[in-house]
Amino acid sequence: MLLAFISFGSHNHPTKMNINPKLTLISLLSLTTFVFGADHPAPSVDADAALAKLKEGNARFSSSKVSQGKPTAAKRAETAQAQHPFAIVLGCADSRTAPEIVFDQNIGDLFVVRTAGNLVDEHALGSIEYAVDHLGVRLIVVLGHTRCGAVTAALASDTAPGHVQSLVRDIQPAVKAAKGKDGNVTDLTVAENARLMAAKIRNEASLGEFAKEVRIISGVYDLDTGKVEWAKD
Repeated sequence: MLLAFISFGSHNHPTKMNINPKLTLISLLSLTTFVFGADHPAPSVDADAALAKLKEGNARFSSSKVSQGKPTAAKRAETAQAQHPFAIVLGCADSRTAPEIVFDQNIGDLFVVRTAGNLVDEHALGSIEYAVDHLGVRLIVVLGHTRCGAVTAALASDTAPGHVQSLVRDIQPAVKAAKGKDGNVTDLTVAENARLMAAKIRNEASLGEFAKEVRIISGVYDLDTGKVEWAKD
C-alpha cells in the first residue's frame, strides 16, 4: 500500500515526505486493481444478446401470475468475489420499478443506477463509465415508466421546493419537446425524457475504445401491464 513507502519523521519533529516514485506508482496500480478489479475485462455478453435477455426476462415477468423465486444463496456465493453484470440499467427510483424484478434477473446480473425521473448526472455517468470499462458491460438501458411522479411534477411546474427543484429543472427539456404533440402528455414526456437521457449518455459518457461496442437504448415500463415498450435506438 502507498503508506508503506512514506516516512513522516517522528511525532514531535515531522519531516517532509520521502516517497520513492517507482514504488509509489506500483502501489497505486496495485491499489487500483484491488479496488476496481482487472482492467478492461472481455464482455461476457454482447449488446444485442444482453437486450434479448432483458426482453425475455420482461416477457416472463409480465406474463407470470406468481413469482417462481431465484436461487439467491447459490447466486450470492457465485458473485461474492466478483460481479459480471450483462446490462446497465438507469432507472427511476420509484419503488414499483426495480429492474431486477421487471426483467426477472438475479443479484449480480444487472448494474443498476436509479434516481427519481431516471436522470443522468455526473455520478450516474461515472457509474456507467465504470461498468463499461471495468465490468465489461456493453448494453446501457434508460428505463422510464408510466405515471412517473417526477415527470408529473415537472409538467405541473418548473419550480419545486428543496432539491426536488433539480429534478423538475432537468426534465423541462422533455416537457417542452412533448407539449403540442398528439397523445397523453405525461406518457409522451416520460418517453421523451428517457430518450433524452439516453442521448445524454451517448454524448457525454467517456466510453473510449468501447464506444463502438456499446449499445444505448431507452424504454418505458408500464405499471399496469408490466411490459417494457422499447424505443428505436
